Amino acid sequence: MVNGVSGYFAEADPQAGFCRDCLTVQKKRRSDPRPRCSSCGSPRLVRHEELYDLSFAHIDCDAFYASIEKRDNPDLRDKPVIVGGGKRGVVSTCCYIARIHGVRSAMPTFKAIELCPQAIFVPPNMEKYRKVGHQIRQMMFDLTPLVEPLSIDEAFLDLHGTAKLHRAPPALVLAEFARRIEQEIGITVSVGLSYCKFLAKLASDMEKPRGFSVIGEREAQDFLKTKPVDMIWGVGKALNAKLNADGIQTIGQLQQMEESALMKSYGVMGQRMYRLSRGMDTRTVQPESEMKSISNETTFDIDIAKAEELVPVLRALSEKVAGRLKHGDIAGHTVVLKLKTKDFQSRTRNHRLSDPTQLADRIFRTGLYMLQKEIDGTKYRLLGIGVTDLTDPVKADPPDLVDIKAGKRAAAETAIDKLRSKFGSKTVETGYTFGKGNLARPQTPSDK
Repeated sequence: MVNGVSGYFAEADPQAGFCRDCLTVQKKRRSDPRPRCSSCGSPRLVRHEELYDLSFAHIDCDAFYASIEKRDNPDLRDKPVIVGGGKRGVVSTCCYIARIHGVRSAMPTFKAIELCPQAIFVPPNMEKYRKVGHQIRQMMFDLTPLVEPLSIDEAFLDLHGTAKLHRAPPALVLAEFARRIEQEIGITVSVGLSYCKFLAKLASDMEKPRGFSVIGEREAQDFLKTKPVDMIWGVGKALNAKLNADGIQTIGQLQQMEESALMKSYGVMGQRMYRLSRGMDTRTVQPESEMKSISNETTFDIDIAKAEELVPVLRALSEKVAGRLKHGDIAGHTVVLKLKTKDFQSRTRNHRLSDPTQLADRIFRTGLYMLQKEIDGTKYRLLGIGVTDLTDPVKADPPDLVDIKAGKRAAAETAIDKLRSKFGSKTVETGYTFGKGNLARPQTPSDK
């Protein structure tokens, strides 16, 4: 029996595998070094000696934002597409054609233009991307309740024990899922299948795009031996540089070291490297967790320092954050202001309210109180506002006994929300949005 499934899969040869295009299980392994499906002739066969024994998966959408834009505009299909941009912006993501030219996510726009001048830039549409991400997430839950999202476009899945339900082992279920995404959503995903999260994540990156890679338990240490140490989860640039300075460049070198020696030199991270270098990962898939924060930010085309330029942007961003809070029926206890100077130095400030809020007015005024302390002639390239400590909105925004005008502003905001919902987001604008608010004196946020 394979994963507890009797019948056909009990006799199936994992070395013969199955076809990713028509899902036909191959009856026997062929001697041809590049075999094709016995049913449809496709060369896209998945074969592995542990193929039907593995149940941990990492699913990653291929060039997610760019793929959605190409799906919605067929004229972009064979062209290099970069999502993001603006004179001072960065690349949010790019398609694989642009990546051939060296373009990468988080790269400054000017650098992307140098590398790929023929690229087509598309402004990001996060609302559309979130909608597609939600569709795919729901399709994941059709496979298993154990889904752990890592971002809008990737997640871990544990399909252990689901074979009887699906009448197929996890490997085949995942291949069918990938095909379903292409047919119903119109984009592609890459699948990594293994016995633990660490190796499932590595596997999903091996054959992008439209990949389906398998790393078994018996081959894990040999597979890892020649890989660079920065492939280990948690080894960032600083630790990688230290390891290289200490003469450690490959995971195979870590495999030769004692756990005590690694812990002596690198602390808790040393223990993690000892275990992961040997393919030992006991982490479980944690079902979808609650959202931790909601925020919006923008990068300016030109560095700005004046209040009359910064404040309208802060107001507009506050309204976007409030809109997402109201739409999600949640509230936030702590307001967070984010700034980035022209030399890329980040400044983050936060203020915890006595009661949670959903109101743009309250988010904005709290943000303005923090922003005014930072208006000292420094030029900023980025401004963001958000809320954390998310909670149920039942106790949000009680009557303010200190600021008697707060109730009127809250009522006005509710009326504006209704008008915008009916006639569009630009139907009503505030004085602050137009840069006409009172900026003369510092604002003290109300804690009521």
